Amino acid sequence: MNEGPDRSAVGQVVTVGGRRITLTSLDKVLYPETGTTKADVLSYYAAVADVLISHAANRPATRKRWVRGVGTAAEPGQMFFQKNLDTSTPDWVARRSIEHSDHVNMYPLVNDLATLTWLGQVAALEIHVPQWQFGRDGHPRNPDRLVLDLDPGEGVTLAECAHVARLARAILRDMDLDPFPVTSGSKGIHLYAALDLSHTSDQVSAVAHELARALEADHPDLVVSDMKKAKRPGRVFVDWSQNNAAKTTIAPYSLRGTPRPMVAMPRTWRELASPGLAQVDYRQAMHRVERNGDALSGLLTAHPGLLAGFGGAAGPGSGANDRLAEYRSKRNSARTPEPVPDEVTGSPEGRSFVIQEHHARNLHFDLRLEHDGLLASWALPRGVPTEPTKNHLAVRTEDHPLEYGTFEGDIPAGEYGAGTVRIWDTGRYDLEKWRDDEVIATLHGEPGGGLGVSRRFALIHTNGPDRAENNWLIHLMKTTTPAGRTGARQAAPLSAAPRTRHSPMLATLGSLADLVGEAGADWACEMKWDGIRALASLATAGAVSTVRLVTRNGNDVTDAYPDLARALPAAVTADSVVLDGEIVALDAAGRPSFGLLQNRTGTTPVSYLVFDLLEADGQDLTGLSYAARRDILGQVVNGDGPVQVPPAFDGGAATAIRASRELGLEGIVAKRLDGRYEPGRRSRSWIKIKHHSTQEVVVGGWRPGTGHRSGSVGSLLVGIPDGGTLAYSGRVGTGFRDRDLDEILDRLRPIGATASPFAEVPATDAGDAHWVQPILVGEVEFAEWTETGRLRHPVWRGWRPDKSPADVAREAPG
Repeated sequence: MNEGPDRSAVGQVVTVGGRRITLTSLDKVLYPETGTTKADVLSYYAAVADVLISHAANRPATRKRWVRGVGTAAEPGQMFFQKNLDTSTPDWVARRSIEHSDHVNMYPLVNDLATLTWLGQVAALEIHVPQWQFGRDGHPRNPDRLVLDLDPGEGVTLAECAHVARLARAILRDMDLDPFPVTSGSKGIHLYAALDLSHTSDQVSAVAHELARALEADHPDLVVSDMKKAKRPGRVFVDWSQNNAAKTTIAPYSLRGTPRPMVAMPRTWRELASPGLAQVDYRQAMHRVERNGDALSGLLTAHPGLLAGFGGAAGPGSGANDRLAEYRSKRNSARTPEPVPDEVTGSPEGRSFVIQEHHARNLHFDLRLEHDGLLASWALPRGVPTEPTKNHLAVRTEDHPLEYGTFEGDIPAGEYGAGTVRIWDTGRYDLEKWRDDEVIATLHGEPGGGLGVSRRFALIHTNGPDRAENNWLIHLMKTTTPAGRTGARQAAPLSAAPRTRHSPMLATLGSLADLVGEAGADWACEMKWDGIRALASLATAGAVSTVRLVTRNGNDVTDAYPDLARALPAAVTADSVVLDGEIVALDAAGRPSFGLLQNRTGTTPVSYLVFDLLEADGQDLTGLSYAARRDILGQVVNGDGPVQVPPAFDGGAATAIRASRELGLEGIVAKRLDGRYEPGRRSRSWIKIKHHSTQEVVVGGWRPGTGHRSGSVGSLLVGIPDGGTLAYSGRVGTGFRDRDLDEILDRLRPIGATASPFAEVPATDAGDAHWVQPILVGEVEFAEWTETGRLRHPVWRGWRPDKSPADVAREAPG
């Protein structure tokens, strides 16, 4: 806002983001109980504009207006509900229409501070929006978030709502949806979880309804899912219906029309556990946003690019002529290592390109072409096309600064695009055509890069030049030229490029009861192998085979297991495959030994035990049932040496568990025969049942040893990520061999830190602790969880180089 409102002015024209707005009656008291005026409301919305707009933009906004104020608890003011825009609406307010059976409603879009200021001027105190956004073509998209409204019945407290929120969170996490809490500003709590646009509102509503029913079935005295108000007293109503496309929810950071000016305020899970949990008023909200930024920013990271170039409007809080405004508005330079320059530094003639592999919520690739001083960017959810006959989706995202072309690193959890970014290939390109609806270019990558040879691509806007939709197609054109640079390697087909589009499917920890509870499901049982999970990509062109082994967190371990790389081509009958399996080292008794794998020397033999097939000869098999994939796997992999397919257990799960225990194995994994492969998701189609409790942990510090361990590590201080913090889980001081201690110290010394990474640590454990950056993951075996959330009798099992801290969650029941 260029000019702040003058409280004493009866009518005043201000300029906001280049728009002229007349503000009147600034001294009018809208909240009598607190004396809060319209000027206060406008100041609040100016202070939180960036964060509010990021969660409300491109959604049809329904408003609740209190023109004469909200009144008091004893005498509420008159409110009226408004959907349609009236004739007095400024013509610069972005808007979209929704067609109903007998009429059309025109809604405003809260896409900029000027619109938000206008809403405050007309006393639209509450802003309600649906869980979906309009696309650039003006049509509603699928929902990008799921919401649960936890509404306390008579006699129920906010603390009980928080308890139900934690119960719901456990179920959502099993669905690979990590929710974010928002105290509603009225009575209850809202839970939001980011979605990937692949499901309709009806489908999301059905899932939310089933989740609410499950909570009610497990906690009938605490939870109700029925809409009938008579059933709500004494219980928390889990309102799932707001996922309906026609329903709305109060926008995060919106004011409420309550007697006091409360706010729908995003919170942390740590706050929800506080005994003093309470709703937040507008002054507290302003202070929180100023101090901590957007506590709900993680909700935006699952669907990048949705706001890119929408309606020609500049990004939140930015100037219309700032070409990096949208890019900058999504990133906090103090929290992310990504480059966030103040201005455009590239030249209009530049012709560089980069393709980056992005391990975010879902693995994808980002293609960036230098154009007019910036990097024009497309997200490729299914990777770079491998053959001319199969086009891939390319989603146009916000332009990136030229400096992003050399960026590699880890974007922290909670930030936009959180995950690991690596350069897959980079170089120069020759441009044939650049139009608003079509780009044709030949990319010349680096020797050893992912492209392998120079490749000619066409990017085609799917809706033509007059439509604003951001979906494009990327097409590999038939003309390719050998990489003629010095040191260029023999070209392998792109299908051999080792960075596949898949992420491993994850199993849910459970018991025999979980299998019985899945009515009508038939299961196959496999032994659970104690090793390192890895996807294997193999492509053969003539006499040349390309093999790559990648752990579940994206680490390339091909060079660490050259014997497996050599054995894979001989064990596979197809020209190209993507396999899922476990790398194991067998002890003298023929049992997988995680410790032996950890401390393996170059002569220690390893095996790759294959249990699933994701692709064969370019055909994606993930949509097939487990039974069908398993049948094809038996035909594709025929090895009986270091690469082999262990048999699925022929018999019931109870018998398989007993056999696993007798064989000295870790447990079993039961798999639904009709289940498809769900890349990157933790699914209940796979249930893992363990004999012993094991837990992955993040190392956050160490304490020095005494006696024969003097001068070395005595114990490790470990924790588990929990809602953006690292929850302390205890000390691990056993399970180490003497030679392990030196290796551990060598790992920890370079990543030392000055402060504890844990939310809190008992003084008895923190007294002589040496803190480290929480970036290394290990695994422990333990007896049980204590009531205070500590590991009882933990024993160190070893490092998990295949895991990142973001992968770690409390798995073992307790």
